[in-house]
Amino acid sequence: MMTRTNLNRLLAAVLVIFLGAALFISSLTGTGPSFLCSLPNPIDDYHPTATQLQAVLHYATSSKTPQQSRAEISVSFDVLKSRAPCNFLVFGLGYDSLMWASFNPRGTTLFLEEDPKWVQTVLKDSPELRAETVNYRTQLKQADELLSSYKSEAACAPSEAVLRGNERCKLALSNLPEEVYEKEWDLIMIDAPRGYFPEAPGRMAVIFSAAVMARRRRGSGATHVFLHDVDRKVEKAFAEEFLCRKYLVKAVGRLWHFEIPSATNGSDARFC
Repeated sequence: MMTRTNLNRLLAAVLVIFLGAALFISSLTGTGPSFLCSLPNPIDDYHPTATQLQAVLHYATSSKTPQQSRAEISVSFDVLKSRAPCNFLVFGLGYDSLMWASFNPRGTTLFLEEDPKWVQTVLKDSPELRAETVNYRTQLKQADELLSSYKSEAACAPSEAVLRGNERCKLALSNLPEEVYEKEWDLIMIDAPRGYFPEAPGRMAVIFSAAVMARRRRGSGATHVFLHDVDRKVEKAFAEEFLCRKYLVKAVGRLWHFEIPSATNGSDARFC
């Protein structure tokens, strides 16, 4: 049986861990004390989630760091601070996944990953994460052809394009988990699939599909899309074609942040 003394010690330990999480996130994102100031007041009313506590333990005891730089992470973190809890869709599963999930407490954070063995490896250490395996129909070496030919396929047209079951448009992610289609995603992070050798899936279909999701949004507000590795030719070309320069609100390092408005009532012949 837990005594009152032990209970107090446990509560104190949780508080110390939570404060450590806040300080860790502050140092990671460069927000300083502003993160602590954004928490509910008084702090006694705040109860950290299991994912947040696990993130502190993980990053405090691991030498592995997130793939993005602190400056790049801060771009998404600033949006999550104002939107969480929200629906956050992340293409990719990696050393930063616990961090992203902890930034969206009590929201829905879903990771989509191409490698089933990697999913098992990550979930073994972090079972609280929600991740699904997805298959891609494209290869990086097809990028130029896909970009030049999609306009001739009516199923890819911005006024007609849907994702679920859209086999005719090669850029549409037509066989994702049902939850992806059923939810409206407030934030979409694109940091996968692999796109650095010819047979890799590339991010062409993900970029196109994120644009379709954003344009078909029926809820209020814009969809925030974050695209990493824009220093690469394909990512940059497809972002400019489908996510649109006019919606680019921030560029930091190799990360672009777009705010894409809904176009559910539009009949545009072009995405941009």
